[in-house]
Amino acid sequence: MTSGTDSELLLWDASENPPRLNVRGNWTLENYAALGEQIALLRHRSGGLASARRNVDLGGLAALDTAGAARLYELLGAELAGELAVSSPALSRERSALLLTVANAMEAAGEASEKRQRGAFIDIFGHAGVALDIFRLEILALLGFMGFTLDALARGLLHPARWRITSVVAQIHETGLNAVPIIALLNFMVGAVIAFLGATVLANFGASIYTVNLVTFAFLRELGVLLTAILMAGRTASTFTAQLGSMKINEEIDATRVLGLNPANLLVLPRVLALFVSLPILTFVGMISGILGGALVCALQLDISLAMFLTIFQDQIELRHFLVGMSKAPVFAFVIGVIGCLEGLKVSGSALSVGQHTTASVVHSIFVVIFLDAMAALFFMEMGW
Repeated sequence: MTSGTDSELLLWDASENPPRLNVRGNWTLENYAALGEQIALLRHRSGGLASARRNVDLGGLAALDTAGAARLYELLGAELAGELAVSSPALSRERSALLLTVANAMEAAGEASEKRQRGAFIDIFGHAGVALDIFRLEILALLGFMGFTLDALARGLLHPARWRITSVVAQIHETGLNAVPIIALLNFMVGAVIAFLGATVLANFGASIYTVNLVTFAFLRELGVLLTAILMAGRTASTFTAQLGSMKINEEIDATRVLGLNPANLLVLPRVLALFVSLPILTFVGMISGILGGALVCALQLDISLAMFLTIFQDQIELRHFLVGMSKAPVFAFVIGVIGCLEGLKVSGSALSVGQHTTASVVHSIFVVIFLDAMAALFFMEMGW
């Protein structure tokens, strides 16, 4: 037999077959410690708890509260506690409900604890799976919004009167003209750096003259359009997102719908069309600036005069390299404009959301631009262009 410190709360009757476990007395908070001691002692008896657990008599139970129900759950386990809560005739309806509620709560807490104790590798793969699912949803949303924008553009071509020419011109001024200094300066400096690197490496092979080919080839095909698109992704996509996000928070976009205006024609198309015009022009400016930066370094470091530089450029660099670079500019313009507007329309709730989606628009735009540039480079290389 087992008895508590003050009263007999658990009685194990081994004379019966199978042994009987009698639950009696007050299973309340004041006996919580004593109950824990008796349960621990019973568990240490050889086969006691295992053999008596399935034959439980609750007829002697005098009082039961939440603490006592938790001890019953600890004693009997989740399955048996649930069964007794439903089927035991010794328990009143109130006590059955209490025991069942406590058993369900403790079982849920145990499952949560097991989930928290998962291994590091499982957590890593779990986070990776969640990230992949978010990435999939982002791709689907981007593709859907691209289709929406192209549909609005096609409808606008059929109805030219819907075009917002003033908005387009204003956006061209903001995204194009105001961006010329930073585009020219950055490409000029990168062109100078590329020329320095080329001069340093090619000098070991006595081929310093090919620095001209390196600079012009790189900027006409890749660096001119890529650097310009990355700068526009950081400068213009973030601007689009912040503008549309602020309008979304202030319910201005909802107001345009109430007035019967289409937000796509009013807000999205002018920005996308402005980038269609601005980015090719800025790409050309970037190409010229980068080549000028390389020409300056060649003149100062390699004694290649500007006239010789231009002669080599004219004789050895084909027009197709320029066309390859310029062909990417409208694609990048469309992608940057669409992503910037899409993230702006996703804004909801607060200024924090504006900041989060502005960051997302810059990151997504740069990622997509670099990815498309890599795919285009592989395509043109395979085609021999």
